[in-house]
Amino acid sequence: MKLEGQVRIPSGCAIAAVISREGNRMSGGTIANAMKPMHDRSNGLGGGFAGYGIYPEYKELYAFHLFFDQRATRKSCEAFLKEQFEIVKSERIPTRKIPAITDEPVIWRYFAAPLKSVLADLQLDEKEFVARTVMKINTGIKGAYVFSSGKNMGTFKAVGYPEDVGAFYRLEEYEGYSWTAHGRYPTNTPGWWGGAHPFTLLDWSVVHNGEISSYDANRRFIEMFGYQCTLQTDTEVITYVMDYLIRVQGLTLEEAAGVIAAPFWRTIEGKTDPEDRHKCTYLRTMFPSLLITGPFSIVLGFDGGLMALNDRLKLRSMVVGEKGDRVFIASEEAAVRAMEPAAENIWAPAGGEPVIIKVKDGGF
Repeated sequence: MKLEGQVRIPSGCAIAAVISREGNRMSGGTIANAMKPMHDRSNGLGGGFAGYGIYPEYKELYAFHLFFDQRATRKSCEAFLKEQFEIVKSERIPTRKIPAITDEPVIWRYFAAPLKSVLADLQLDEKEFVARTVMKINTGIKGAYVFSSGKNMGTFKAVGYPEDVGAFYRLEEYEGYSWTAHGRYPTNTPGWWGGAHPFTLLDWSVVHNGEISSYDANRRFIEMFGYQCTLQTDTEVITYVMDYLIRVQGLTLEEAAGVIAAPFWRTIEGKTDPEDRHKCTYLRTMFPSLLITGPFSIVLGFDGGLMALNDRLKLRSMVVGEKGDRVFIASEEAAVRAMEPAAENIWAPAGGEPVIIKVKDGGF
C-alpha cells in the first residue's frame, strides 16, 4: 500500500463544458454525465457546475446564489441587499438529500436589480456596482458568501464528487444553452463549499485544472483595483483577472488570452506580421503581472459563449469535439464521448491557443 507522500496525481482536477452555437437549451444532466468517467481526477473535496440561460423568466435580473452559515446570517445579509437592490424573488435553492453530500449550509438565491437611486448616488454602472457588492458581502458579512452573481446564469457547487453535486442540486431540472463543470482535487487549500469551482463574478465563470505558480504576483496586482482575494486559491484570481482585462480594460477575449498565456519573448520576436508582433509586445509590456505561469487548462464561461485555454506549454490536457451545433470541451475524450458518443473533429488545442465559441446573434 502506498503511503502519504508516495502518490502524486499530476493531472488532478477535471473540467468539462458544452455549448450550443444555436442557443438551444439542454438539460444539466448532460454535463453531469460528462464528469462520471473522470471520477478519479477528483477526491470528493469539491464539485460544481455553471449553467447559462437557465433563468429565462428572470433574465434581466441578477441571480445571486449565496451560502449562509445560519439563518440569522441570511436575515442580516438580506437586510443589506434590500438597501441596495429591488429583490423580485427570494428562495431556497432546491436540493435533494443524498448520503454523499453532508453538512450543507443554508443555500439561497435572490433575483434582484440595483436601485437606480443608489447607482445615481454612487455614479456607477450596474456591473461595477454589483461586483463591489459581491466583494463587500464576501469580506464584510461573516458567514455569508456570494458564489454566483450573473444574469440568466447560475453556479451550483459543493463539497463532494461532481456527479453527486449534480444530483444534490437536481441539475437535470435546469436547461441552459451552455454548461461548464469541475471536479476538484485541491492541492493547497482545504475543501469547502465556497472553494469549489466554478468561481464566478458577474456572468464570468472559471473552471480550472492546474496550479499556477504566479498566484502571489497576480493577486497583488489585481487587489490594487478593488478585487479582494479571500480564499487563497488560484482560480479565484483567474476569475478576477479576466473580469479586469475584459470588462474594465476593454480587451477582447483573444487579447485577454494573450495576456494570461502570453507567448515567450523569443516567439514574439520571431513573428513575421509586424502588427501581430506589436500587439503581443504591447500586451506583455502593459500587463506583465497578469501573466499566469504554471500548468493550467481553463474554461471561461460568459454571457453568450465559452473560451477554453491551455497554458503556453500545454502542461494540462484538454480536448475539444463537435457534433451538430454543439461544441464539447473536457480534460479527457472519454468525457466528450459521455456527452456525445458520436462526437466528431476531436482535437487538442495548442498551448496558449484560445478556443472561443459564441452563440449566434439572437440565439438565446
